[in-house]
Amino acid sequence: MNTLKAPLFDELSDDELVRAAQDGSLDAFNMLFERYLPVVTRRVRCVAPAEEVQDITQEVFIAVIRSLKNFRFEARFSTWLRTLVNRQVADYYRNRARKVQAYSIDGLVDDPGGDGLFGEDNSDRRDEVIAIRQALMKIPENYREIIVLRFVEGLQFDEIAVLHGQSLDAAKSLFRRAMKALTQQIISGEGHG
Repeated sequence: MNTLKAPLFDELSDDELVRAAQDGSLDAFNMLFERYLPVVTRRVRCVAPAEEVQDITQEVFIAVIRSLKNFRFEARFSTWLRTLVNRQVADYYRNRARKVQAYSIDGLVDDPGGDGLFGEDNSDRRDEVIAIRQALMKIPENYREIIVLRFVEGLQFDEIAVLHGQSLDAAKSLFRRAMKALTQQIISGEGHG
């Protein structure tokens, strides 16, 4: 049996790491975890309250552990992982909605000195952070996704187009519609409060 030494794992592709993890390699799973922890954390931080980011991120990787054996390489691992992140965030809000009927602004505000909306300290822009988070959660998921891909993951429009199997013009058009919807949500939310 051909065994890979742990130091070589960082040179493997996602598919190679997934296959090794599916075969029981803890080192391969740990490499996937290290590779994608920052990406998952940034995505969750964008749409969830700061005090919940660590728990939701942990739930994502628990879901990865449970589901990895069923990964069939029909999509890229990163795409599959994004789907798991989206599901965990949706589960968080579904469970939260059961506990709290009204949209609680307190849950959307970061702790003082926290990481802010996109990872930076936004303590001096608290109202903007609240408005953006609330607006993001109210726009359609495909709009929210393209905004997160562009601003949180830093993908270029051509990369987003390939990821979604659409033309460059279609990706740019979707982004423009998403930004318009987000802006309208922010503006319409300013008079409430």
